[in-house]
Amino acid sequence: MTAIDERTAATTDTRGRSRLANDSWESLMSAYAAMHRRLGADAPFSSVSVHEYDVLYTMSKCPGPARMSEVGRNVKLSQPALSRLVDRLVERGLVERSTCEADRRIVELTLTDAGRQLQRAEGGPYGVRIARLVASALTTEEMRQLEELTGRLASAAREDS
Repeated sequence: MTAIDERTAATTDTRGRSRLANDSWESLMSAYAAMHRRLGADAPFSSVSVHEYDVLYTMSKCPGPARMSEVGRNVKLSQPALSRLVDRLVERGLVERSTCEADRRIVELTLTDAGRQLQRAEGGPYGVRIARLVASALTTEEMRQLEELTGRLASAAREDS
């Protein structure tokens, strides 16, 4: 946005910065909820729930064992809900739970071969659905902007914690 665009926006938008920040946050959360519902309704996974897939996907991005707290930071579940979900994944042989050697209080999770195979099998069609839904609403430039903006928000949130 150029300086002229910012001045024009400032004169036409009477909301204060705080209100605009809250309205932006609400819009982001509404978009996330609507997209998540749509993705779950369009073609649900054949053998896992959307939340189970989110955990498997998050773990697939980890180079080794992941702490339960790390997984929790990347999925939209409360700690008790995440623990119950991980219990189900462990029972199904998709995830292994162990105790960290360096600090026995820390729970580590590892994706099993079966979990990795299931994530890949379910993830391909899911990725196609995501791409279709997002690309139908946004231009290529808008997708780049969204990626950059949400990355900045995530970085700011991590720095504050």
